[in-house]
Amino acid sequence: MSRPSNSSKTIPENALQALRAFGENLRVARERRGESLRAWAARMDASVPTIRRMEAGDPTVGAGVFATALWLCGQADALAGVLSPASDTAAHEIEIARAARRRRK
Repeated sequence: MSRPSNSSKTIPENALQALRAFGENLRVARERRGESLRAWAARMDASVPTIRRMEAGDPTVGAGVFATALWLCGQADALAGVLSPASDTAAHEIEIARAARRRRK
Protein backbone atom coordinates (compact mmCIF):
# COMPACT_ATOMS: atom_id res chain seq x y z
CA MET A 1 0.00 0.00 0.00
CA SER A 2 1.34 3.40 -0.91
CA ARG A 3 1.95 6.12 1.61
CA PRO A 4 -0.41 9.14 1.47
CA SER A 5 1.00 12.31 0.06
CA ASN A 6 1.81 15.19 2.40
CA SER A 7 -0.66 17.28 0.42
CA SER A 8 -3.49 15.62 2.38
CA LYS A 9 -2.16 17.44 5.46
CA THR A 10 -2.11 20.86 3.81
CA ILE A 11 -5.28 20.72 1.71
CA PRO A 12 -7.08 24.10 1.84
CA GLU A 13 -10.26 24.07 3.91
CA ASN A 14 -12.53 25.02 1.00
CA ALA A 15 -11.06 22.18 -1.08
CA LEU A 16 -11.62 19.78 1.82
CA GLN A 17 -15.22 20.94 2.13
CA ALA A 18 -15.74 20.36 -1.60
CA LEU A 19 -14.26 16.87 -1.29
CA ARG A 20 -16.56 16.12 1.63
CA ALA A 21 -19.57 17.32 -0.37
CA PHE A 22 -18.46 15.18 -3.32
CA GLY A 23 -18.15 12.13 -1.03
CA GLU A 24 -21.59 12.80 0.41
CA ASN A 25 -23.01 13.06 -3.11
CA LEU A 26 -21.43 9.72 -3.95
CA ARG A 27 -22.98 8.18 -0.82
CA VAL A 28 -26.41 9.48 -1.78
CA ALA A 29 -25.95 8.18 -5.35
CA ARG A 30 -25.00 4.75 -4.00
CA GLU A 31 -27.98 4.64 -1.67
CA ARG A 32 -30.39 5.83 -4.36
CA ARG A 33 -29.21 2.90 -6.48
CA GLY A 34 -29.94 0.52 -3.59
CA GLU A 35 -26.28 -0.53 -3.34
CA SER A 36 -24.82 -1.62 -0.01
CA LEU A 37 -21.31 -0.58 0.98
CA ARG A 38 -20.16 -4.18 0.53
CA ALA A 39 -21.68 -4.50 -2.97
CA TRP A 40 -20.33 -1.10 -4.05
CA ALA A 41 -16.86 -1.98 -2.75
CA ALA A 42 -16.91 -5.31 -4.61
CA ARG A 43 -17.94 -3.61 -7.86
CA MET A 44 -15.14 -1.07 -7.41
CA ASP A 45 -12.55 -3.67 -6.35
CA ALA A 46 -11.98 -1.65 -3.18
CA SER A 47 -12.48 -2.34 0.52
CA VAL A 48 -15.51 -1.25 2.52
CA PRO A 49 -13.31 1.00 4.72
CA THR A 50 -11.99 2.71 1.57
CA ILE A 51 -15.53 3.35 0.34
CA ARG A 52 -16.45 4.76 3.75
CA ARG A 53 -13.40 7.05 3.63
CA MET A 54 -14.29 8.13 0.07
CA GLU A 55 -17.84 8.96 1.12
CA ALA A 56 -16.45 10.95 4.07
CA GLY A 57 -14.32 13.01 1.68
CA ASP A 58 -11.01 11.65 2.94
CA PRO A 59 -8.29 13.33 0.82
CA THR A 60 -6.03 10.27 1.09
CA VAL A 61 -8.37 8.13 -1.03
CA GLY A 62 -6.91 7.74 -4.50
CA ALA A 63 -8.38 9.58 -7.46
CA GLY A 64 -8.88 6.24 -9.19
CA VAL A 65 -11.39 5.19 -6.53
CA PHE A 66 -13.35 8.40 -7.05
CA ALA A 67 -13.16 7.96 -10.83
CA THR A 68 -14.49 4.41 -10.56
CA ALA A 69 -17.37 5.62 -8.38
CA LEU A 70 -18.21 8.21 -11.02
CA TRP A 71 -18.14 5.47 -13.66
CA LEU A 72 -20.53 3.31 -11.60
CA CYS A 73 -22.88 6.29 -11.49
CA GLY A 74 -22.68 6.78 -15.24
CA GLN A 75 -20.74 10.02 -14.78
CA ALA A 76 -17.22 9.08 -15.89
CA ASP A 77 -17.21 11.82 -18.52
CA ALA A 78 -17.87 14.46 -15.84
CA LEU A 79 -14.33 14.07 -14.54
CA ALA A 80 -12.82 14.98 -17.90
CA GLY A 81 -14.78 18.22 -17.94
CA VAL A 82 -13.71 19.42 -14.49
CA LEU A 83 -10.76 21.46 -15.76
CA SER A 84 -11.59 21.68 -19.43
CA PRO A 85 -9.80 24.65 -21.02
CA ALA A 86 -13.16 26.16 -21.97
CA SER A 87 -14.30 26.31 -18.33
CA ASP A 88 -10.98 27.31 -16.75
CA THR A 89 -11.81 30.95 -16.08
CA ALA A 90 -8.80 31.49 -13.78
CA ALA A 91 -6.38 30.53 -16.58
CA HIS A 92 -8.31 32.74 -18.99
CA GLU A 93 -7.89 35.72 -16.67
CA ILE A 94 -4.13 35.02 -16.40
CA GLU A 95 -3.84 34.95 -20.20
CA ILE A 96 -5.66 38.29 -20.45
CA ALA A 97 -3.36 39.85 -17.84
CA ARG A 98 -0.29 38.56 -19.71
CA ALA A 99 -1.57 39.96 -22.97
CA ALA A 100 -2.20 43.33 -21.32
CA ARG A 101 1.35 43.41 -19.93
CA ARG A 102 2.81 42.61 -23.38
CA ARG A 103 0.83 45.46 -24.93
CA ARG A 104 2.18 47.92 -22.36
CA LYS A 105 5.81 47.00 -23.11
